[in-house]
Amino acid sequence: VQLQASGGGSVQTGGSLTLSCEASGRTFSRSATAWFRQAPGKEREFVARIAWSGGRTYYADSVKGRFTLSRDNGKNTMYLQMNSLKPEDTAVYYCAADTPPLLIYSELWYARGYDYWGQGTQVTVSS
Repeated sequence: VQLQASGGGSVQTGGSLTLSCEASGRTFSRSATAWFRQAPGKEREFVARIAWSGGRTYYADSVKGRFTLSRDNGKNTMYLQMNSLKPEDTAVYYCAADTPPLLIYSELWYARGYDYWGQGTQVTVSS
């Protein structure tokens, strides 16, 4: 699976952005996919994850209620709708795939368990 993230940009506090992650490869539709982010000087942190069917999603507490994750297997694309953005959301956002989706619940939240990564897209939120 190859992943290509896009959609980052600069917005003011309270603004919105939609990130996209387009995948190539036959296994995308059977992969769980996720977004992580990494701010300067910090470790990569979990943002959200979606099952291959699109039916089950998980969110970090810091983004719950503001971010919505979805995917379109027909387009091999995952979307992260980000609303009510805050300066602390500023980071490089990475999409990742868990192929096949074998991570147990306790491991979903850690970057080490994901097999494929996109190149990252910068999100900057100014106050």
